[in-house]
Amino acid sequence: MPRYDVIIVGAGSAGCALAARLSENPARRVLLLEAGPHYPTANAFPKELRHGGILSSMAPDHPNNWAFSATLRPGVEQIVPRGKVVGGSSALNGTLFTRALPEDFDGWASAGNYEWSFQKVLPYLRKLETDLDFHDDFHGSSGPIPVRRARPAEWPPVAHAFLQACLEAGFPEDPDMNAPRSIGAGVLPVNNVNGIRMNTAITYLKAALDRPNLTVRAGFFVQRVLFNGAKARGIEGQQNGQNVELEGGEVVLSAGAVKSPHLLMLSGIGPAQQLRRFNIPVLCDSPNVGQNFSDHASVAVRIQVRNDLQIDPLKSSWAHTALHYTAGGSDVYSDMMLLPSSIPLNKAILYDVGLMRRAKMLMDIVRSMSIAKVIDQVLHGSDHSISLIMMQSKARGTMELTSADPADKPLLNYNYFENETDLARARDGMRLAARLLDSRPYRQIEAVRFSPTDEELASDAALDEFLRTHVGTSIHMSGTCQMGPEFGLGAVVDQYCRVYGVEGLRVVDTSIMPQVVRRCPANTAVMIGERAAAFFD
Repeated sequence: MPRYDVIIVGAGSAGCALAARLSENPARRVLLLEAGPHYPTANAFPKELRHGGILSSMAPDHPNNWAFSATLRPGVEQIVPRGKVVGGSSALNGTLFTRALPEDFDGWASAGNYEWSFQKVLPYLRKLETDLDFHDDFHGSSGPIPVRRARPAEWPPVAHAFLQACLEAGFPEDPDMNAPRSIGAGVLPVNNVNGIRMNTAITYLKAALDRPNLTVRAGFFVQRVLFNGAKARGIEGQQNGQNVELEGGEVVLSAGAVKSPHLLMLSGIGPAQQLRRFNIPVLCDSPNVGQNFSDHASVAVRIQVRNDLQIDPLKSSWAHTALHYTAGGSDVYSDMMLLPSSIPLNKAILYDVGLMRRAKMLMDIVRSMSIAKVIDQVLHGSDHSISLIMMQSKARGTMELTSADPADKPLLNYNYFENETDLARARDGMRLAARLLDSRPYRQIEAVRFSPTDEELASDAALDEFLRTHVGTSIHMSGTCQMGPEFGLGAVVDQYCRVYGVEGLRVVDTSIMPQVVRRCPANTAVMIGERAAAFFD
């Protein structure tokens, strides 16, 4: 008899939620595995993980960062962070906690995943949160994760200028970005309370740690899933330099949109041709593992303002207001976002960092940027920007193996701006941001745009070149283990998160999304863990 009923690989946003909910049944023995360390309380976390305004854990050399290599498009490379710690990327991210739109979930349902319609997931969206500002049928009041919106007195001047500029330009005010049909300009909901990043380790998992049927093992690097025939029987990994095998009645990969498909491939589940290239025995030819990769492309309009903002990263957030809008001619509702941000390099990125490590971090950051972006930073250096974020695009990328060694990181290919429709919407968005910067609210703080230049904005060809060389990613990876009703037609898992072609194996994280949602997916990632827990009963 297996020692555990369920083994969950990955203690991130979905994994912690899933482990906490599954272990509510005292008869179910749950094991949660995580490659990174476990900090059981908020105060135990290092400062850069604890405080929502500090982003130095995003640096490529940080020990709690997987730091995956990505090609955003030919010639544009970037190192993308993912959390390597109990709490996962919810312990590293920017704490924006916007809900996906009902249309996102209903789109999943119309593709055959009827268990994921908005009406089906709404109870779990409410269950995961305690909204400190809104109390109605759409918001939760007793969930693990507190959600709030910063008061205007907490905003820096650029956040006020942006909101007022949007309203004066005729965009509607959006008082609640987590309401159905949300669109317009307003304040962002965050899971940052009193400066603390309320990650899933200190919200979901902490309350469950005393349960005798829940075991958490940190510092455990899972290398592959083990099978008896086509039935998953456990996992193989390393802890403290020792090879370890663990048996479970069911295995769940909640390792994220990079590591979950990576582990499937290492276990023999994936595109057969790719597996054979690295001499991995093919257990199941699943051609879409690692395919359908989607993320939110982003491009920054860089500005300087009258006075350098004095932001305390221990108390403030890096972003407060935003605009969601529908691109001209688009048939997709609320498909674009403009996000003003204030990220002081010396405070938010290099906070509490010694001189030697500071120099190395700066070099690593430079190496993770395109040449064009490095030149911009060197010439102008600015803490302020308005980022254009494509909340839905045509771009689809891939996650591919680089070897059969579990320690070798896979390669991400984003394929951004390969589609003319995406380029046209991005051009319009950059010009919209420039118009907002020319408005009275921004003139009052003497905002000056230096990138892109007037000449680049005036020419479609020049602006396209700017977009292609300056594109970044929002680090909202999704879709690499897409769920759907039919194996072989794009799907890797069914709507109950069960991996096609084998038994006893599920994937529960953002990799199952058919497409990245039209909001920051941190909230949706937690909901996926909540929703999937119901499929085990």
